[in-house]
Amino acid sequence: MKRLLLSTLATALAASLQASAAPPGHPPEAFSGGTTTVFNDGKDAYSLPLGNVSRETRRQFVVGNSFFNENWIIAPASAQARDGLGPLFHARSCSTCHIKDGRGGPPKEGETMTGLLLRLSLPGQAPHGAPLPDSIYGGQLAVRALPGSQPEADVPIQWVKSIRTLPDGETIELRRPEFGPITWHYGPPAAGLLIGPRLAPPIYGNGLLEAIPEATLRALTDSDDTNHDGISGRLNEVWSLEFQKTVPGRFGWKANQPSLRQQTADAFLGDIGITTSIHPQESLTTSQQPTLGILPHGGTPELSDHILDRVVTYTQSLAVPARRQLDDPTVRLGEKLFSQVNCNACHLPELKTGSDHPLKELRDQTIRPYTDLLLHDMGEGLADHRPDFLATGTEWRTAPLWGIGLNGAVNGNTFYLHDGRARSFNEAILWHDGESKASREAFEKLTKEERAALIAFLGSL
Repeated sequence: MKRLLLSTLATALAASLQASAAPPGHPPEAFSGGTTTVFNDGKDAYSLPLGNVSRETRRQFVVGNSFFNENWIIAPASAQARDGLGPLFHARSCSTCHIKDGRGGPPKEGETMTGLLLRLSLPGQAPHGAPLPDSIYGGQLAVRALPGSQPEADVPIQWVKSIRTLPDGETIELRRPEFGPITWHYGPPAAGLLIGPRLAPPIYGNGLLEAIPEATLRALTDSDDTNHDGISGRLNEVWSLEFQKTVPGRFGWKANQPSLRQQTADAFLGDIGITTSIHPQESLTTSQQPTLGILPHGGTPELSDHILDRVVTYTQSLAVPARRQLDDPTVRLGEKLFSQVNCNACHLPELKTGSDHPLKELRDQTIRPYTDLLLHDMGEGLADHRPDFLATGTEWRTAPLWGIGLNGAVNGNTFYLHDGRARSFNEAILWHDGESKASREAFEKLTKEERAALIAFLGSL
């Protein structure tokens, strides 16, 4: 087993060494992550360490990569550092959902969910403003279980399709998911259960987003739309388990996570059934799932702080790939149109990191993430009606766009938005409403050639 682990680490190290140095002559816009940017547009474009990575961080990156990508196994096992799976879980590894460190995909009809999961809550709030969990099924549905146990539910998915006709007569097929009827294996949930689908988002570049100063984010907020542009972004304020206080949220589809460390610990527990010092108890309910608690586990906690920190460093030090096709006239036109229809009001082209992040490589970088990390009302069409701290059922965090043009090459799919309903940039734009309604309507009124140019710009990011 030791030999296998060494082999895995060696393979990961070899992959981490493939990051390309910046070729000469590239303009500043190519450096999406500042000096952390990597120049790679192949299948490993999302999985490389920061372009300026230090030797120490690289070592931690390699160890974290191993624990991020390898499957967890049932306890007890000889590989004690990797046992403790379940008893209820969504996937066996982080990379099962975050394919090659990019986004997941929704299931086809008849498949069990993997790259998509369902968050659960009841009307009302738990302590500190968190979503109120169901008394049986908690805050996230587990669709897999250890042998001899039942998953929490079987969830069929159907896609409801519609046709949108644009002003020039072009038609585009849209779709949205419907879940059910759900077969519950531990009894019916409470009345009024709220269900929120969540596609596994890409994780590259998250360290840079974590390094943006809180003061910068607060300066971007405009909760009362004081400038009367119809855009009223605001911060989510969420509870930090580590610091036991309310802090700004910046990760997750509703910006409900305050840090990569807490997000990682939450994912280990909710997705894989692995406990940590942040979540020392299994996510089980004593009322209907008592027998699951007596199954073998991988220790208390199952993931040490040392390994948790390595996985966190891995997520912090995944680089952003450089922009491409900057000299293409169509791409340049699309960039101009992106600004003209006011997409950049929320998808901010440029931000700066602070000077105090624990990873020195992330400090004082000029980055181009195309997000403000704020909550915006996106209208009824995208609503899940499931509040999350201050985020309402119609509000979503502005998704970063950097690297999005390589999604097909890396992940083999082009699924976008919080539930993977959009299969193209066109579809994703046409679902925008609420605060982004004016921008969507302006996009619809462009000529077909202009819309194609804007899409080409997104593909260059």
